[in-house]
Amino acid sequence: MPQAPAIPHATRRRHDREIVALAVPAFGALVAEPLFVMADSAIVGHLGTAQLAGLGVASALLTTAVSIFVFLAYATTAAVARRVGSGDLQAAIRQGMDGIWLALLLGAAVIALVLPLAPGIVDAFGASATAAPYATTYLRISSLGIPAMLVVLAATGVLRGLQDTRTPLYVAVAGFVANAGLNAGLVYGAGLGIAGSAWGTVIAQCAMAAVYLAVVVRGARGHGASLRPDAAGIRASAQAGLPLLVRTLSLRAILMIATAVAARMGDADIAAHQIVLSLWSLLAFALDAIAIAGQAIIGRYLGADDTAGAREACRRMVQWGIAIGVGLGLLVVTARPLFLPLFTSDPDVKQTALPALLVVALSQPISGVVFVLDGVLMGAGDGPYLAWAMVVTLAVFTPAALLVPALGGGLTALWAAMTLMMAVRLLTLWLRARSGRWIVTGATR
Repeated sequence: MPQAPAIPHATRRRHDREIVALAVPAFGALVAEPLFVMADSAIVGHLGTAQLAGLGVASALLTTAVSIFVFLAYATTAAVARRVGSGDLQAAIRQGMDGIWLALLLGAAVIALVLPLAPGIVDAFGASATAAPYATTYLRISSLGIPAMLVVLAATGVLRGLQDTRTPLYVAVAGFVANAGLNAGLVYGAGLGIAGSAWGTVIAQCAMAAVYLAVVVRGARGHGASLRPDAAGIRASAQAGLPLLVRTLSLRAILMIATAVAARMGDADIAAHQIVLSLWSLLAFALDAIAIAGQAIIGRYLGADDTAGAREACRRMVQWGIAIGVGLGLLVVTARPLFLPLFTSDPDVKQTALPALLVVALSQPISGVVFVLDGVLMGAGDGPYLAWAMVVTLAVFTPAALLVPALGGGLTALWAAMTLMMAVRLLTLWLRARSGRWIVTGATR
């Protein structure tokens, strides 16, 4: 960021209150999401190893499919927040409805693909002969809930854009409780086995989508916004989301390449990698909560033509990102000996993971700034730049990761390459933030 006068104390406190009010509930909602899979795994695991393996394959496919469409939340947040900043709540909710209609269309397309192709998809993913039937059953039934999952993403973006992260937290917690209860009742009470787990998740997701729709519809009626699908609005939502889709696919490719490289190093390395990756992902939830606050706050300031407020909020959030990154890094360093026994008792895996965890700890301040600036640029609607920056990052990371085993490096070297990846992201995002080209004011970008 360019040099600027220090933020006045009163302004800094106002930014802090806004960040906390949005980020804390967002963090709770983010943490609740992976608990769905954990609850399903805990319940299905008692059916047998084949069933659990089938669930693992199907849930990985579903998680990947849904994560690809996370732009529904990101793009909708930025667009709605701009309208809120401009003072046009009717247009803000209308913008959100376009995102929800796009989610329904994409969900229907995914169902049309998954239902007939499920066996082939499961086979391509490498499921064993015993696990494949269970994976296919779970995938086919759960795919019926994908439109609801995507509606949840889009509607979450609407509420975030309206500066409301509490409602998504309440819905996520209620959805987790309902999902666990339905799974237990249908799997064991009704004797449906893994199909019961899938139906329980579908019902819970549909109920969550219904709650979100009720909230958005109430807001639309209160502000006179139309609920009908608008082809031009849906097309605009898709165009805004396309660059973020490229960004997400590039990031997913980075994670897949890292896992593929670790798998070729040996059993201890891939096991340790999965442990380190799980912690890295957990830390990302804390940092992503600040990014979500950034999307909502920056979009609102730019919509209100308040460039000074946008710059001040950006600087303050960067400070938050650094502070939280340092705190998380210190936590990882001190908790390493306590964290690893939760996942493994194998001394080789522990020995392999320990130095890699140290690399993760040292990289957290970098990650803190990366997540914040990512959220700021998303809130500004700067999707094309984010897409370009992530493609560049993928191009730098890929040869670095592939060189690790070629040069005789181990897991620690691979995670050094992951840190290089985050450093490249930091450089590209910082250059954009410093240039000020992301600051485009108005109700639309």
